[in-house]
Amino acid sequence: MAVSLLFWANNGKKAPVAGSSAGSFSLKIGPMRSPWLAFSTIKTAYGGNSEIGSAFTIRPLLLCNNGPVFWGTLMRAAAAILISLLLASCVSEAPIVEQPSMYNDMSVSGSKLDSQAAAVMISQYRQNNGLGTVVIDPELMRLAESQSQAMAAANKMDHEVRAPLGKRLSGAGYPATVAVENISAGYHTLAEAFSGWRDSPPHRANMLKSGVTKLGIAASRAPGTKYKVFWTMIMASTETR
Repeated sequence: MAVSLLFWANNGKKAPVAGSSAGSFSLKIGPMRSPWLAFSTIKTAYGGNSEIGSAFTIRPLLLCNNGPVFWGTLMRAAAAILISLLLASCVSEAPIVEQPSMYNDMSVSGSKLDSQAAAVMISQYRQNNGLGTVVIDPELMRLAESQSQAMAAANKMDHEVRAPLGKRLSGAGYPATVAVENISAGYHTLAEAFSGWRDSPPHRANMLKSGVTKLGIAASRAPGTKYKVFWTMIMASTETR
């Protein structure tokens, strides 16, 4: 790319410019990879073919004499910037998709069981089979937690690891008129535990027990055991039949 310099003449000391003539002139300065620098034309006459009649000042303007190269480069740069902005916009506006709580890995330290999600899953399953829903009961939650912790401590899946369900309920002063319990071990997520119970006829029968209205569920970690997680689900009703 060449640079052309056009000059504005003033009164003062003469300055030589080879090959110049009366009127406006331009001076091209070598091949350069930059836009032309153009300046105002001379407004006063100067004498001789090799000298400016007066000193001059320079007034810069920006022009380009290499359209395809300059504009091609400019367009490529603009396109790159536009793409970067669009990508940044996509990244900043992309919604964050959270994993459903039923897939929380309960073998991982700090994981919490979503008891409300469990109540919804079991209630929907019961409704699909023509039965009523269940709601979380705080006392059943404590009893389920105690049973899961006892199994984890003993590394043993057993309904009677502490005492039979009826004795545990009465010992806690819970006035159950009907109650059932499912336990399991080795499942890491609520979805897995639910599927295991659903696919086992005795456990499925408990989840579809008629008349129960309340739920307690717990999962206790046992990292030093082969099972890793012990589960307990208790469903009951305190209504007089």
